[in-house]
Amino acid sequence: MPQPPEPDRGGTPNPRGHEWAAPSGEDATESVPLVPSDSETETVVIRPESGGDPTHPEGDADGAQRERRFTAPGFDAKETTVIATTPEPATEVFASPPEGMPAQAGMPPKPAVPQSIPPRLGAKLRTSRQFNWGWVLALVLIVLALAAIAILGTVLLTRGKHTKMSQEDQVRTTIQSFDTAIQKGDLTTLRTITCGTTRDGYADYDEHQWDETYRRVSAAKQYPVIASIDQVVVNGQHAEANVTTFMAYDPSLRSTRSLDLQYRDDQWKICQSPSG
Repeated sequence: MPQPPEPDRGGTPNPRGHEWAAPSGEDATESVPLVPSDSETETVVIRPESGGDPTHPEGDADGAQRERRFTAPGFDAKETTVIATTPEPATEVFASPPEGMPAQAGMPPKPAVPQSIPPRLGAKLRTSRQFNWGWVLALVLIVLALAAIAILGTVLLTRGKHTKMSQEDQVRTTIQSFDTAIQKGDLTTLRTITCGTTRDGYADYDEHQWDETYRRVSAAKQYPVIASIDQVVVNGQHAEANVTTFMAYDPSLRSTRSLDLQYRDDQWKICQSPSG
């Protein structure tokens, strides 16, 4: 039976772990690292035999098989910190339409039909009126522009026609005033609405002579009367009018006469009177 190894002569055996014990005396100031400088820490595991005596640790140590294990040193001795993350929104689940019945043998499959998907809560539906507002506004603007052009053209045409008609009306008014002045013997009006040789004939009379002449002509009914104004043609500052006249003493005998008028002093004036 093998004998256990004896301790070295002249000294006491070193107990286990003596390499980690702190020396006494002056050597006690030296620091001994708790973890070896090697990157790997050697761990010795001693497995006691099933029949060993626990009272003799030295005997058990001789018969034990040693097993080496290498444990990596810890990187951080602090506590683990849990970082709180923001909660994610709940996943929206769309309800799937129910599956249709399987097609029967010999029957054609049903055509696909559009399905309405309900909108999200709070979403605003887009109506067709909002989509067509731009086209409606464009059509309204076009219609307004065409109406404005039509109104402007009508006003211009009407204004030109009214201007022409107003000149004709002024000619007719002058002719009517001339006829009234002859029937009443108004010498002042006759001098105002006549021009040329016609006015010279009325200008040669003084008031007394005119009164005597008008009294004789009116008693004999020798003055002309304009029955109607048949046609008026205005050409710039010159106008011509066709009138139907008769002598006051014989209304049944009528004739057509022509009057020449000129635009002078901002009014139409008769420059030739019908002869009797």
